[in-house]
Amino acid sequence: MLHTTQCEKIPAFGFADTKPHYELLDGLRGVAALLVVFHHIFEGYAFAGSINGVGDGIIAHLNHGYLAVDFFFLLSGFVIGYAYDDRWQRGFTLSDFFRRRLIRLHPMVVFGAVVGLVCFLLQGCAHWDGSRVSVSMAMLALLAAMFMIPAWPGCPYEVRGNGEMFPLNGPAWSLFFEYIGNILYGLLVHRLSTRMLTAVTALLGVALVWMTVGDFVGSGMFGVGWTLDGVNFWGGLVRMLFPYSLGMLLSRRFRPVRVRGAFWLATVVMAALFMVPYIPGKSPVCWNGVYEAVCIIIVFPVLLWLGASDRTAGKRQTAMFRLLGDLSYPLYIVHYPLFYLFYSHLIHTGTYTLGQSLGYASLTVAGSIALAWVALHFYDIPVRRWLTTLTKKSK
Repeated sequence: MLHTTQCEKIPAFGFADTKPHYELLDGLRGVAALLVVFHHIFEGYAFAGSINGVGDGIIAHLNHGYLAVDFFFLLSGFVIGYAYDDRWQRGFTLSDFFRRRLIRLHPMVVFGAVVGLVCFLLQGCAHWDGSRVSVSMAMLALLAAMFMIPAWPGCPYEVRGNGEMFPLNGPAWSLFFEYIGNILYGLLVHRLSTRMLTAVTALLGVALVWMTVGDFVGSGMFGVGWTLDGVNFWGGLVRMLFPYSLGMLLSRRFRPVRVRGAFWLATVVMAALFMVPYIPGKSPVCWNGVYEAVCIIIVFPVLLWLGASDRTAGKRQTAMFRLLGDLSYPLYIVHYPLFYLFYSHLIHTGTYTLGQSLGYASLTVAGSIALAWVALHFYDIPVRRWLTTLTKKSK
């Protein structure tokens, strides 16, 4: 059930807010994070096969799992617009906003980078091609990751050798763009009228359609943003800006309706969307791009609307939604370093299917969830509470 208390406390954020909290959206964010984890399991088989010259690199299952990132951006825009849009006229300042966002996001960025360094050292401190990397470059990569300074392909601290912005923890690329979105919101977007925001969102939607349907990337897939070449930077920027702006627009125009079972419906739909195989064909348009554009522009907003409308959850479901929501960000930010170890195992053992590595895959998933839980309760929440108290005292 959507709680409507006047001063609902949100322990994971360390702040008190006066608006209802959308617990079901927390649950969907957790489901999306789990689907990303399962997507990366199957990505490992495709990656290991491509490294060893086996297969075409296409992910066999949960092929579209990377679109969960677009759903995250949509949710972020909705939640930020809902939480902050009406505060700016009540003395809320730019420094207040940036401080809250940094406290919310950055402790886990640092934690994920440290976990990434540990896993890189355990992996042997080497590129994927086997060549050695100095510990000093690994430490430089750690320092850059802590300050969200991306690596460009081939630079000395791009230590894994496959072009990642943040080679110690690849998914941090989405936080890089999330930070850009936060800066734009704080400086400009919150000042836009709803009509102007609608126009901007429409233009960004046109850009996204051009990039997906026109196969801007060249691979037929819109899984861009993870590296710092021109295509990925501009593609990643549009990939963030459109759903982020759309989420903010929806937060201004949202009108809930009573929808029972919305969480389970949205979960099934999301999982089904991600399981659709790669759709071949690039003439007269990129058909896989058409599918992904429909997911981002049409289906994901409907799932968000369903999630924000459902007020039928009981206490047990609400507890489950909160748990999923609390774990979603830590799980997203800590799981991939463990998956680097998993990928290295697949490459060195020549393993390309789930059946051949079910035990190791299960251990990697379970270890990721356990590490996320430990990080949440023994690092993330305490650090954010301490930072919140510290910043309040400094005022």
